Amino acid sequence: MNGPTQPCDADPGRVLRRGMSMFGLFGGGANVIMQLSRPGVGYGVVESRVDSGNLYLHPVKRTRTTLTYLAVALLGTDGERQAFRRAMGPGHAQVRSTPDSPVQYNAFDVDLQTWVAACLYRGFEDVYRLTQGPLGEHEDGFYQAGAVLGTTLQMPRDAWPADRAAFERYWTRSLEQAQIDDTVRDYLVGIATVTFLPRPLQLLAGPVNKFFTTGFLPEHFREQMRLPWGPRRQGLFDLFWRVAGPVDRLSPAVVRELPFRVAMWDLRRRIRKGRPLV
Repeated sequence: MNGPTQPCDADPGRVLRRGMSMFGLFGGGANVIMQLSRPGVGYGVVESRVDSGNLYLHPVKRTRTTLTYLAVALLGTDGERQAFRRAMGPGHAQVRSTPDSPVQYNAFDVDLQTWVAACLYRGFEDVYRLTQGPLGEHEDGFYQAGAVLGTTLQMPRDAWPADRAAFERYWTRSLEQAQIDDTVRDYLVGIATVTFLPRPLQLLAGPVNKFFTTGFLPEHFREQMRLPWGPRRQGLFDLFWRVAGPVDRLSPAVVRELPFRVAMWDLRRRIRKGRPLV
């Protein structure tokens, strides 16, 4: 059985890679819900005029872009991260509120970007604990490496809370701003039930995705989303991870990281051929 990764590598991506599991993709919907629970992020997505990034219009492209972002943050070089950051810039420049928007937002807002990075980090931490076990003495190194999930965007490094304890305080304070209204909730329910997929796939994947999405959500977000949960569902969720955890630990990195490696291969191919990265 593989032990926890030592968080002493200078490359932050290598430190976080034990939280980069194909099983972690089950938590993708929950992570999106947490990110969009901040009204500035939620309305930035719901009202976005960048149709090419709209999950409901282009589900494959949107999923590929998100997966590539995580892949380049953890597997890419500094140069590849910079290239992807530049490629996202024009789209983000169009994501800003209008006089008719119910809340003010701007995709370059450092506070909102820090919140998105914090949600991504919590997702990696959750997956690590479910598949590898407690972080223990390696927690701070794992946490410090997590800043790359924001700096690959446009978040400055000093916006990342100084240590894991500071992060927990930040997270607790930020929950007060996580308020999901009916407009954003309707959008997010569609993500939980994969209504952006063709009807036959919705019927197959919808209940499973909703189950894992709800299971990954902390109680505060379940309440905001009005998603029922209980001991029986929690027991099934725990049972899945009791089986998936050992499978993940015994799998070689090339298997655990396969979706991210494919996304990274595609990004490098696009860079070589001069094709759009997002």
